[in-house]
Amino acid sequence: MSPTSPLGELREWITQRLDPLEDRDPVDGIVQSDFDLRPDRIPAGGPPLTPAAVLVGLVPRDYGYSVLLTRRSDTLRRHTGQIAFPGGRRDPGETIWETALRETEEEVGLARSHITLGGLSTPYRTGTGYLVTPVVGFIEQGFSLTPNPDEVAEIFETPFGFLMDPTNHEEHEREFSGQKRRFYAMTHENRFIWGATAGMLRALYDRLYGGALA
Repeated sequence: MSPTSPLGELREWITQRLDPLEDRDPVDGIVQSDFDLRPDRIPAGGPPLTPAAVLVGLVPRDYGYSVLLTRRSDTLRRHTGQIAFPGGRRDPGETIWETALRETEEEVGLARSHITLGGLSTPYRTGTGYLVTPVVGFIEQGFSLTPNPDEVAEIFETPFGFLMDPTNHEEHEREFSGQKRRFYAMTHENRFIWGATAGMLRALYDRLYGGALA
């Protein structure tokens, strides 16, 4: 189904292709990671991955769905200024989707009452030692946003159709800490979406479309 299909039909179609909301250990579902383009760089051993969650928030617009994204604050110690989904580390006793909802409310002021959860996308391993579960949610009209200045410099939306178009999925290579790293990126309106955020979007594309629009 095309990303620009009628919103009601697309919402149902997306939901059917997500994992259900189940309180399970996401490590069993690892399929994609920061190392997908360089599997030879996967570190051996090391400490357990830290569970985390992000919200892939789909906002209904006249042209179709858009995806809610943030630009991280320039004062943060890590990933300064990068584009990211709202989200963070899982607290003890939380389900993974509760983490996504709490972090979203803390970072951008989006009340959970405006979010209808659709399901879970593919867990994603980051090079910094996190196991991130993307939680897909449909954001209802009438919401308001207030960025937390300690964490978020900017809130914006990018069309879902653009992000789900594989011709917009670039492959880049850079050197980090003396090692070359390959990663996905998408550039929209001078915003460079890369790293784990782009990787999770690519994983969502693979899950929904299996490598081809259908």
